[in-house]
Amino acid sequence: MNWWSQIPYKISPYLIQINGFGIRYYSLMYVLAFVTFYFLIKFRIKTEKFNVSMNLVDDFIIWAAIGVLLGGRLGYVLFYDFQYYILHPFSVFLPFDVYNGFTFTGISGMSYHGGLIGVVVAVYFFSRKNSLNLWKFSDLLTPAVPLGYTFGRLGNFFNSELFGNATTLPWGMYFPTDPTHTLRHPSQLYEAFFEGIVLFAILWIIRGKKIFKHLMFSLYLIGYGLIRFCIEFMRKPDDHLNYLWYGLTMGQILSLIMALAGFSLLLKIFLKIRIRSTMS
Repeated sequence: MNWWSQIPYKISPYLIQINGFGIRYYSLMYVLAFVTFYFLIKFRIKTEKFNVSMNLVDDFIIWAAIGVLLGGRLGYVLFYDFQYYILHPFSVFLPFDVYNGFTFTGISGMSYHGGLIGVVVAVYFFSRKNSLNLWKFSDLLTPAVPLGYTFGRLGNFFNSELFGNATTLPWGMYFPTDPTHTLRHPSQLYEAFFEGIVLFAILWIIRGKKIFKHLMFSLYLIGYGLIRFCIEFMRKPDDHLNYLWYGLTMGQILSLIMALAGFSLLLKIFLKIRIRSTMS
């Protein structure tokens, strides 16, 4: 065994823990994600031509946080464990087990795709409420999203959850939550790098370029959907779901739908631009 493979055993999932209650690094990662997102948007408003005030962005951050948390939780319930939660409805939002006594369990289980839907709904209604152009506002927000998402996957890594399939590769790791003690792909780190850092770099480089005007959100959907679809081949599927349609995981199915939605949106916008150009 090399030192690298044992890293998950040397990391506590808790920042602070007292008498059974604690603050997990996973929660801290959510805070860092929103802080990173906020300062990237602030930087763009100061250095680029966006007719949006920081006061408006401050208001939107609250909307976005509610969208991520509510959408992420409901998405997990609907996409990943609906049969359980339909029988245990209080467990959806309560951090206590009220079905076997009354014990603190915390809330675990968040869906990225559910969180995305929550944020999309928040952006749509926030834009309408404040008379903002939906696509211009999306162009402002989208490039800042992936880097914040990197922190979420690091939180999964600190929790030793959502690890990968068995591997013999030298960068494989052992995870303390794996009862089989098998060398596995650190798929959380793959996702943090490719879905977070790499996708962020691409979108950040092309931001503001005229050719990509009003296309940033559709490009994000395509980029994330395809990257996640590929990485899921190395990620261990949820035990209670395993492989589903044609040997694909739930994450792959949702990511494929996401990428197709991005392509459809891209085509729709291109057609609209072409119609306008021919009419003029």
